[in-house]
Amino acid sequence: MFQSQPQWQIQPISEIPHWFLETVKHHIVNSDGRYAAQLLWQRGIQNPQKLAGFINPDLYQPATPFEFGQEMKLAVRRLQKARETCERVAIWGDFDADGITATSVLWEGLGQFFVQNQELIYYIPNRITESHGLNNQGISKLAEWGSKLIVTCDTGSTNLTEIEYAQSLGIDIIITDHHTLPEDRPSVVSIINPRYFVDKHPLFHLSGVAVAYKLVEALYQSLPDIPRQPVEDLLDLVAIGLIADLVELSGDCRYLAQRGIQRLQQQMKTRTRPGVAKLLELCQRNGDRPTDISFGIGPRINAVSRIQGDAAFCVELLTSRDEKRTKELAIATELANSRRKSLQKDVTQQVKHKLAQLDLSTTSVIVLEDPQWAVGVLGLVAGQIAQEYGLPTILLSTASSPADAGEEVWEIGEIKEMEKTKNSPLPHRASAGLLQKTHSKKPTPHLPLARGSARSVNNIDLYELVNSQAHLLHRFGGHPFAAGLSLLVENIPLFTDAINQQLRHKLSSNDLRNPILKADIVVNVAELGKELFQELKLLEPCGMGNSVPKLLIENCWFQEVRNRNTQDLKGGKVQYIKTELEVWDDSCDRGFPGIWWGHYQDEVPKGRCSCIVELDYNNYKKCPEFRIVAVHSQDKSTSFNFSTQIDWILDWRGEDREIEYNLPNESQTLLPLTPNLLPENDPLTMRQSPISWDEVQLWFRRAIQTERKLAIAYPPPHQLPPEQIWYKLVGIAKFISRTRQSATLEQLHEKLNISDRTLRLGIIALESIGFQVKHLDWAVEISCDSGELSLDKVDNMSDRGIQLFLAAVEEEQFLRQYFYQVALATIEGMLAPMANR
Repeated sequence: MFQSQPQWQIQPISEIPHWFLETVKHHIVNSDGRYAAQLLWQRGIQNPQKLAGFINPDLYQPATPFEFGQEMKLAVRRLQKARETCERVAIWGDFDADGITATSVLWEGLGQFFVQNQELIYYIPNRITESHGLNNQGISKLAEWGSKLIVTCDTGSTNLTEIEYAQSLGIDIIITDHHTLPEDRPSVVSIINPRYFVDKHPLFHLSGVAVAYKLVEALYQSLPDIPRQPVEDLLDLVAIGLIADLVELSGDCRYLAQRGIQRLQQQMKTRTRPGVAKLLELCQRNGDRPTDISFGIGPRINAVSRIQGDAAFCVELLTSRDEKRTKELAIATELANSRRKSLQKDVTQQVKHKLAQLDLSTTSVIVLEDPQWAVGVLGLVAGQIAQEYGLPTILLSTASSPADAGEEVWEIGEIKEMEKTKNSPLPHRASAGLLQKTHSKKPTPHLPLARGSARSVNNIDLYELVNSQAHLLHRFGGHPFAAGLSLLVENIPLFTDAINQQLRHKLSSNDLRNPILKADIVVNVAELGKELFQELKLLEPCGMGNSVPKLLIENCWFQEVRNRNTQDLKGGKVQYIKTELEVWDDSCDRGFPGIWWGHYQDEVPKGRCSCIVELDYNNYKKCPEFRIVAVHSQDKSTSFNFSTQIDWILDWRGEDREIEYNLPNESQTLLPLTPNLLPENDPLTMRQSPISWDEVQLWFRRAIQTERKLAIAYPPPHQLPPEQIWYKLVGIAKFISRTRQSATLEQLHEKLNISDRTLRLGIIALESIGFQVKHLDWAVEISCDSGELSLDKVDNMSDRGIQLFLAAVEEEQFLRQYFYQVALATIEGMLAPMANR
């Protein structure tokens, strides 16, 4: 496989003035503060006033909303007029986390001045059928409702044609946005966009939700006697949108994020936003860290539009005070995120299967297409493939769609790896996170379009590269690291050849370097722990422009390596693609716990190595842990590889091939009988049907590691109807409640023959009908007031929680049946890339 390996660099150590170190130490308990001081100094926080405001939001002076000058005054004046004349006002939002939270801020904020659902409504475009920005169809609907004023959020700056259409219907427009600026000011009442500021202005990096908040803040200041709730109550929503959108957290962005996180972490106690509190529960977060948003709440909100297109209910989820209703919506959001993960995994596997058939040594840009791929996850998969293979990646869905269908042009903040590009030598437009101008042209109607996403790597300017073939495109927009595009299906071969030639020419002429991974500080294992975590927490919230500190640990090794909650040789279930492990070195006589996401235990180096990690906190175990970013092994020996011929998978499904062997140091075990195979090299045998390709891959990785063939020998699945499994779960819950015992999750898995994800939905369904579930370490306690639990509730198959559980069971059973029937050739094709590495 042709793949660029990152070069590691260590940030140079600066000489820190004594006064600066002493000032930093004043903010830290039980630590000398030298690492935090080093990082702050490296990042340009080098004077007392800036340091104080960076660390403590109480000492930061935020900019007034009227820094936007005449544009803000015009917007406030127009809203005041609308209120005085009882006009109908519509909010036009967007479907990503920034757009949803921006809509929510305007819905609550303007809702203090206009009667919701009578004088004020909101409109969220459908991701699948409409895509980003204003559109004439939606504007027509708002005109029919009687709207005389539209306030956009997180969108609208370049929708000049749609703005003209709205005006022709007698609708005024106020734009609040942070994306591309048009060459000339659009003909609107007001355009509030921080891109009009110089890039050093404290408001320049505001995301859509923060701009919306500034408008509400200005209205509060202009009409202070009307609002019934403090404007600061909106800050938790602002923090969610800011951090999920991955804007640079400097100036007012950092201040608003700090204030918002302070409010967000109170939700688990106050539950003033029960939907937000339920989201935090579902992702097992507390709300006190920016990662609770970037890895928890944010992906869940984004998943809704990716899976079902319409994300409008997310505004109700974030703003409603109805505990029961928001719980239902939070569960629907969780299910959408689970389906998004499943889709993303499936598409990733299919992409890798196609890549196995390419000669990547002669490929400069990966361009792949398929009619079955879901457009909503292509950006995520393209980013993953680009990082793993070291090549710019463009993925296209060729499913039949009309030439004027909506498509993803570019959603800012879509990939977490964006923060790695802050030191890029590319023009400032990239580091600022700006969208480049969207190019669009109409092809002949009814010709099929391919739609998709592109992601870059290795400091390659993707926008310039794709734009060089603009004549082949229908629509295109983005920036140097990410873009969305559409083109006629018949143009894909021409586009692929041309873009590869273009990059080959650039590579030969500019001699672009391999990617660089920079470590901020060097530490040893003895220094890892709560004290260092608290010291580094001083830099939070981290994000673009202030990345999570990366720690280099040299000459270390790993012990206690295990795949947690994955299927083992005893038939346990695969739940996560991660490895838990401990890192050791010569600095102390103990190891320190951590995880490696997306990797299996056989990928962990066996000897001495160096690794770059990020220090995190495990809310479940209540202790710090590290997260591996990259590993360099010091053992240069090559690992075992099977023959590239596909002869290492044995298909014994449905066959009776068992014989007893007495193996050394093992209890008597049933093993397959096959000619010319001795006990010491017997195949690794799968005896239970999997429910994902990840499980199959895990078993095959183990087969490679132990130099054995893999036998798939599971019997036909015998599965109860989903309703019977539901009644069985209820029966178990009643027994646990009656006997006041607890049950381990593994026991519940075995009794019900369902996965961890499906069991979680089952527990949620139990809660929806009146059971109380207390989560312990790897176990649950279940209780119920028998007077509140009626047969009608148990039998109510229209209950949302029960429906989701039954659907998950049915989907899991379908997958088990699929893996029992899937052709051996398909399995070999999916595993071939692993065998040839």
